[in-house]
Amino acid sequence: MTPDLIPAIAVFARVAHHASFTRAADELGVSPSALSQTIRTLEKRLGVRLLERSTRRVSVTEIGQRFLQDAEPGLATLTAAIERVNEVRELPTGLLRLNLPKVAYDVLLQPHLVAFMEAFPDITLELHCDNALVDLVGSGFDAGIRLGENLAPEVVAVPLGGRCRLATVAAPSYLKRRTPPKTPEELGQHRCVNVRIANSVYRWEYSNKGRDFEVEIKGAVLTNDGDLLLNAVRSGAGIGCVFEAQVEDDIANGRLVPLLKPWWPGFPGFYLYYSSRTHVPRKLRVFIDFMQQRLNAEK
Repeated sequence: MTPDLIPAIAVFARVAHHASFTRAADELGVSPSALSQTIRTLEKRLGVRLLERSTRRVSVTEIGQRFLQDAEPGLATLTAAIERVNEVRELPTGLLRLNLPKVAYDVLLQPHLVAFMEAFPDITLELHCDNALVDLVGSGFDAGIRLGENLAPEVVAVPLGGRCRLATVAAPSYLKRRTPPKTPEELGQHRCVNVRIANSVYRWEYSNKGRDFEVEIKGAVLTNDGDLLLNAVRSGAGIGCVFEAQVEDDIANGRLVPLLKPWWPGFPGFYLYYSSRTHVPRKLRVFIDFMQQRLNAEK
């Protein structure tokens, strides 16, 4: 193998991951036509077809899958070698890719984003918001942020932000002609706005006098987007269940009314996690230290 094949193999890995020249090109900052030409040159050099292309989709051939499985460990080793070189620099540098749900961005990261950018100007932070759990290594992410209860046992998990609570709230306009629910079971008599997490519709969680339980909600509005959910609740579309930190200002200003507060459940909160099988780059270590310091100062 000649060294000029390595960039082409890395490009093939990203196109295969996204199953799309367009999405891979967006990630790499080049044109889809340039990536397509790179893959064609690689296939010609190898003498095999790695990708099947159509006007609607891109898929990896059987021999392409085998080649990708054999090549990925080597690409990971090269990435780790580059990261170790970067660690000798005075300031950390490079692309830090994080996978997190939108609510984690709103509650944890957004208030500190500008300060992080100013403290580490040579780090590019790529944020991929997704409610579903992903394979960090296979998807090319350095780390993820999720609730502790959703994490696999083989990952390294670092707590961020401390305990959280879920709040049940509604707009005054919704409650104007309705009697507020006195127990979680009475939510069935109300319009509710609910969220889909991965492939499941969220069952609202409550806790009272040592008893934890869930309530199945038949929502008038169902979405996978937290911003849409909050906007719908604020507009009076129905009752919503959200993180308390998301609506503290709304409650304080009277835009939302807290409901069923004695039943609001608390839980350990969010964790930043990364694979225990990979080298931890300096850019990730400084991000963890920065966020923990900032979040601990808020307590």
